[in-house]
Amino acid sequence: MKKNLKKSAATMMVLGMTLTGATGVFAGTQLEKISAYLNHGISFNVDGAAYSPTDGNGNKLAPITYNNSTYLPVRAIADALHVPVSYDGKKGQVIIGEATSNPSTLNNVSYSAAQKEAIQKAFAQFDGFEAAYAPQQMIAGDTFKSVGAGEDGVSFTFSHMKVGVSPRDYSDGYNGKDVKLSNGVTAKWYTPDQTGMLTFKLDDRYVTISSPDHKLTQAQLQ
Repeated sequence: MKKNLKKSAATMMVLGMTLTGATGVFAGTQLEKISAYLNHGISFNVDGAAYSPTDGNGNKLAPITYNNSTYLPVRAIADALHVPVSYDGKKGQVIIGEATSNPSTLNNVSYSAAQKEAIQKAFAQFDGFEAAYAPQQMIAGDTFKSVGAGEDGVSFTFSHMKVGVSPRDYSDGYNGKDVKLSNGVTAKWYTPDQTGMLTFKLDDRYVTISSPDHKLTQAQLQ
């Protein structure tokens, strides 16, 4: 996507209803009551494909029209444009793009003996794919929930993150944005539905990371 498109879209972004962690932080003297309209007559097209912005629960969002200006939900639009967005509650500040400091604190994932056994059993179901791979880090505050084997891969479920390990490259055929991870590996952001996916190759398999509840930013997932 062209850089100027991102900038033009960013100028329309306002602190909307879908910023993670924003609920309840505006109950102060900076609030001003207005009369606005939910504009259901506006549709979206991102990179040639129809797009419907949704909140973290999958509910469809509509732009707001106020004084001849249209305001878009910042989280949904940022995800569609592959632009990192986060909210600093202490400063009352929306951060669009990469923050100047590290936006995330990573914790090591500790697996119990039973969880390790479940991981090994999940990978053992695939011939030639038996070697068990597991995420070693997660965003502080996240929690590992479960692991399971699907049709052609193994899926790890966390409270706010999903990690799939498969011999198949799920990003193939989708338009997206290539990014360089901190370890030098090239990864690809793409959006097959309403949730951004990050896929990269690791040895003989592909790893796909996402945040189905949209609680983690793209910067945090990277």
